[in-house]
Amino acid sequence: MSPDAAVGALVVTAGAVLVAIGARWQGRAARPLAPRRARALAWQAYARALTRSADLALMTARDAAGRGEPTVVTVGDVVRLADERFGYDEVVREDAAAALRHAYERAGRPGCCVTDAYSSIQ
Repeated sequence: MSPDAAVGALVVTAGAVLVAIGARWQGRAARPLAPRRARALAWQAYARALTRSADLALMTARDAAGRGEPTVVTVGDVVRLADERFGYDEVVREDAAAALRHAYERAGRPGCCVTDAYSSIQ
């Protein structure tokens, strides 16, 4: 048997083994390799969604306010947007308030904006 034929037979055998393993494991839920890392990534996605929801709530409230009217943004708006836009149906109000405070401060604390994010602090 030539060396090329031996390498070809080895590649075909390895491929057949991988196909058999894949057929055996198909449909099974895989356990995350690093549960701590998976939790950290889930928390980062949650925080990012809350930040985007707070920014969107501020932007929507600014667009809805009439000329000379104050912009009113509530923590409930952030919770609602996190549910509607990002699928987080259980949002902790303190987390939403913190995201709204952060977005409010990043926007330069506009004087015509009213929010209940600061009254949510315990």
